[in-house]
Amino acid sequence: MKIINLDHISSKPLIPEVKKAMIDAINQDYANPSSQHKKGEEAAEALEKARESIAGLIHAENAKEIVFTSGGTESVNQAIKGAAWANAEKGKHIVTTNIEHNAVIRSLRRLKSQGFKITSVSVDSKGRVNPKEVAEAITDETILVSVMHSNNETGTIEPIQEIAEITKPKKIIFHTDAVDSVGIVPMDVQKLGVDLLSFASNTFYGPTGVGGLYVRRGTMIWPLFDGGVQEGNKRAGTENLLGIIGMGVAADHAKKNMDLRLQHLLKLKNKLVSDLPNYIDEYIINTPMEYSLPNVVSLSVKYVEGESVMLMMDDENIAISTRSACATGSLRASHVLMSIGLDHADAQGTLVICYGVDNTEEDIATFLKALKNSVKTLRDISPLYTKTH
Repeated sequence: MKIINLDHISSKPLIPEVKKAMIDAINQDYANPSSQHKKGEEAAEALEKARESIAGLIHAENAKEIVFTSGGTESVNQAIKGAAWANAEKGKHIVTTNIEHNAVIRSLRRLKSQGFKITSVSVDSKGRVNPKEVAEAITDETILVSVMHSNNETGTIEPIQEIAEITKPKKIIFHTDAVDSVGIVPMDVQKLGVDLLSFASNTFYGPTGVGGLYVRRGTMIWPLFDGGVQEGNKRAGTENLLGIIGMGVAADHAKKNMDLRLQHLLKLKNKLVSDLPNYIDEYIINTPMEYSLPNVVSLSVKYVEGESVMLMMDDENIAISTRSACATGSLRASHVLMSIGLDHADAQGTLVICYGVDNTEEDIATFLKALKNSVKTLRDISPLYTKTH
């Protein structure tokens, strides 16, 4: 039974090359990379090879600027808390936006309980923050600005380079949560001008449970964990070598195949958006076509509940999402969708369609046919919808 996976925002499949590399690594029976004997040196070489691959993917100046973690959430926590703690003597003010991932929101909430002050800047109807408003929010006490590179629900890409031009002269640390961007769109930390950048392996078809943090040389952060001196004394604990090896191979393939992947994903996106009017009416596309990820479309369908559509799609062996997997289970409307001006009903009727390199135009066509049937069924029983619509 084939399941059409249009929920890649939650998790992407491992590409065959990554599977093979990880199986080979298991058979290699690597030792601890911190061990001083020959087996340890072999493991350390494999670790550093993967670090070089990640550095190449994001154009880091030095591979030592890459710190391996357990995934995107840890990378975000380490960036925000680590930078705040290390620079608290300079000030206790942090600037962010109102569309951030929960990893950012809850990290900042924790810091607020420790005496830090947080300013959250609003976004426009397309989900974009205005760099001028970020500049206006900065005070003499500001030590950190954290703005996501792309939004995990709408796919909107933020003006990171323009914001960096504001923070750099003021010597304010700039962090971006690029978990949904790295490996999907070209990423150059030198051009972006960020000091800290969070990423996760599974975004670019590597294993889950492994990720990393780019730390520009000279950026002061404290580690989250106390223990050993691994990762340049920035992340204690033995590295997940098998996962890191897989991530390194995934990074190599993402860099090599970036252009082809972009072309394929944009073709699917254009088909979805252009064909959609032939199947349903009265909907809102929340993803701006001019500056967004190529693999995400956020769609609010009027007079239906998104979760009901998702369940009906599941019956048709099509996997979609209503919002970020990290927020699944919440009865509250998405804070991201409310921030861009949707009302509660439209926010609850939102679907997130995220496709990948393994999807085809036929998959999109199958989805649209199933969506048409689901929406018709749900609207026929909806007290909010009448045939005059």
